[in-house]
Amino acid sequence: MSHQANNIYAGTQVVSLVEVRGTNNSLVHPRGAVGVVTRTPTGDQTRFLVRFPDGFEAPLAREQLDVLKHFKDRLPGREAAAAEFDLESLVIYRCVMGSRAYGLDTDESDEDRRGIYLAPADLQWSLFGAPEQFEDNATQSCYWELQKFLTMALKANPNILECLYSPMVEKATALGEELLAMRDRFLSQMIFQTFNGYAMSQFKKIEQDIRNHGEVRWKHAMHLLRLLLTGAAALREGRVPVRIGPLRERLLAVKRGETPWSEVDAWRKELHKDFEKALAETKLPERPDYEAANRFLVKARRAQAS
Repeated sequence: MSHQANNIYAGTQVVSLVEVRGTNNSLVHPRGAVGVVTRTPTGDQTRFLVRFPDGFEAPLAREQLDVLKHFKDRLPGREAAAAEFDLESLVIYRCVMGSRAYGLDTDESDEDRRGIYLAPADLQWSLFGAPEQFEDNATQSCYWELQKFLTMALKANPNILECLYSPMVEKATALGEELLAMRDRFLSQMIFQTFNGYAMSQFKKIEQDIRNHGEVRWKHAMHLLRLLLTGAAALREGRVPVRIGPLRERLLAVKRGETPWSEVDAWRKELHKDFEKALAETKLPERPDYEAANRFLVKARRAQAS
């Protein structure tokens, strides 16, 4: 993972140079507490989200923390639990997602990366625990710890399932390849609830924008339609077709605001009906294969501990 200008990126072990306080200004951790950066600043944000051994997370400014490996007065007895690790060496799978993977990118599009890392055994077993997720906004990347990823995949999380079917894989270890080979085990009729739920959530936000501001966020409208299209296709085909294909130009016209909202809404209603039809006809099981996912996780944990 590339370093930011300030040399702090997601996964960096840091030391707090100030007292960490919670609600009512109560002291949660003393100065010198060791934590890990789980999210870096984005846009006009200036604070890093730091996770401490007890799971407490606090936003800290750059001047309020230091990189652990540069910090000379380390706390006794904490090195084993907070020893720095190289996140990239733990990544078992990484892919490009977002508009580039969907085939909906333009010259201005960012390149979003998503991936999975397998936490080392000593971090899993320690009081510090393994962060479930790393977000590096500077590099537009996000990594989930394997167990968290599998749990979300079993719940048919759209973002997670799409990761498993990305046409733009950048890295896959032997373990990553094994996961890809069993990706169909995560598909089930639950796709209807989750993809439909995400789409309806976007629709409600759009309606609220129209009521409050008299305008439509066209990018959100496009992704609403894309979710409905992808969900229905997944129920029919037994796979998650990430790339849009023939409907690219029609969706981009929506994104550019060239299609009247009345037409977009009419298309949305058609897609909802088609999604319901796909559910009625699907051959996917009602639930995913929990046993297969559990066996894979146990195997991965044992391999990491050996």
